[in-house]
Amino acid sequence: MTNKESQTVEYKQTWRNDCLKAVSAFANSSSGVLYIGLDDLGKPSSLKSQKKLLEDIPNTIRNKLGITPSVELNRKSSKDIIKITIIPSSVPISYNGKYYLRSGSTVQELQGKELSDFLFKKTGSAWDNVFEEQADIKELDNDSIEKFKNYAVDRIPSISREGDIKTLLRKLNLLSGDNLKKAALLLFGNDPQNFYRHAVARIGKFLSDTEIQTTDIVKGNLFTQLEKILEILKTKYLVSNIFYEGIHRRDILEYPYEALREAIINALIHRDYSGNSQIQIRVYSDKLMIMNEGKLPPEIPAEKLKTSHLSILRNTLLSEVFYYAGFIESWGHGTLKIVETCIEQGLPEPDFTEENGVMIVTFYKDKWNEENLKKLGLNDRQIKAVVNIKENNNISLSSYKAIIKNVSEKTLYRDLQDLVAKNILKEIGEKRGRKYELA
Repeated sequence: MTNKESQTVEYKQTWRNDCLKAVSAFANSSSGVLYIGLDDLGKPSSLKSQKKLLEDIPNTIRNKLGITPSVELNRKSSKDIIKITIIPSSVPISYNGKYYLRSGSTVQELQGKELSDFLFKKTGSAWDNVFEEQADIKELDNDSIEKFKNYAVDRIPSISREGDIKTLLRKLNLLSGDNLKKAALLLFGNDPQNFYRHAVARIGKFLSDTEIQTTDIVKGNLFTQLEKILEILKTKYLVSNIFYEGIHRRDILEYPYEALREAIINALIHRDYSGNSQIQIRVYSDKLMIMNEGKLPPEIPAEKLKTSHLSILRNTLLSEVFYYAGFIESWGHGTLKIVETCIEQGLPEPDFTEENGVMIVTFYKDKWNEENLKKLGLNDRQIKAVVNIKENNNISLSSYKAIIKNVSEKTLYRDLQDLVAKNILKEIGEKRGRKYELA
């Protein structure tokens, strides 16, 4: 027996229920031994009621933690001690709804992202599948549940007839016994921010990367957030182009509504809620960015999101309920739909990027913005030509020569003809008075 506490050894002078933290930590780690009847230095103390403890300890551990360790009576320096040997558990072991790990000679409670990663590694259970010990069904909003029933009637026809909320939640795997899962609060909670303060979305109008003109914070459950975010963007942050088809007025948002809706849903249901960051929607004069914490799985790097790809869910329950509501499909087509609707509206393809575990979707208002032109392989001279046309409506070879110094007229002419060939510019007029406009 070692005389020091370590990663796999713990000493306690007496048995108390608080010792169950150490037992669960050993079970969640790589095993360990808990000695009862030793002080912190490993010296024996006066252990009382040994025979009763030999009965009570294994019963308590089994009833409280659901595991059965080896419990035996040993002696050290002519005094009785109890040795409890705990082997690693294949499933996570909680004590009073909390999870512990062994770190050095200490017991550490797992919280936040560490807890999420631990549970996923142990069972594949995501953060949204964990019970919320502090909540009960009174925390849920009946109106939100009724709205969901109406949404889901096409995919779950019987749902509209389900009058008992607990039965409905159990069918959705959001309730086990009387224990609500975190997903239930996020989806249908009256005030989920009372439990998860960071589960909000922040919308900002940016004049530059550092200068913010106005900000809105959107709270509520995820269905409420989706509705409010889209409404705020439409009425406060974005412009609609108005035209008429016959007598019918049409308002076309500067970014496709369906693409924005899809990207916002993705941010809401795929974000990493074990972190502390908020969803951010940054509106600039020429672009809109939607950002959420959540590292992509290695099977789906960001560059794959514009092609057919697998659907790997971070939050299975959130995704399933949004699917039942008819808000998403289940085949990983959401990002393809975002790209398609932008192209249909004459906008450039949005960018999907990941930076330091943050997923970013960037929409561009201007089809011929500098970033998009670079992607098309234009040289710096050609980009300057397009920017000049956007400011002055057209450009001629002579005005192009005035912008680009020390380059032959022949080279500049080839630049403009290449832009025509790429359907970026069109030629207007005859050779002597020829000008170039955006196609």
